[in-house]
Amino acid sequence: MLSFDIRSLDYESATVEAVLDAGDPVWMEDDILRPLREGVRVTGRLSSAGSGGRYYFSGHLSGATQQECRRCLVPVESAVDVDVHVLFAESGGEDEGDPDVFPLDGVRGDVIDLREAVREQWLLEVPAFSVCRPDCKGLCLTCGADLNAGACGCVPEPDARWDALRKIRDVPE
Repeated sequence: MLSFDIRSLDYESATVEAVLDAGDPVWMEDDILRPLREGVRVTGRLSSAGSGGRYYFSGHLSGATQQECRRCLVPVESAVDVDVHVLFAESGGEDEGDPDVFPLDGVRGDVIDLREAVREQWLLEVPAFSVCRPDCKGLCLTCGADLNAGACGCVPEPDARWDALRKIRDVPE
């Protein structure tokens, strides 16, 4: 469960132990770095952060996502295991407009829903690029063959951008 009654937080903090499913509607269609079927495991504590309608979540996110290797395009599973700290505040306060503070949704009344904050923190922590292994050779730029499987039959063409330096190197003194 990732929704909590604000009124209960005035007296004691809430323990968070839940999974944000990969199929939850909070994930948008263009979220290419969604978690795998197991979802995002969320643990931590949600508590009041003093007066003025501020609440603080301190916790941990863990899960995995699948990406393509940036060099050879094979599927790669990337793990995410990160501590997160999120501040929620009522709209109209001193924190309004601060991108690091999640506004409490007035439409939902007395409930804090952690799902949007978890989604944002997940997307910020997933590695932007993954490689299948550190020594991945990638694909041939000419024929597209996987160079990890062996050399292709292409004849390497010299890079024209270096022609001016080659001319300087080949000039006799």
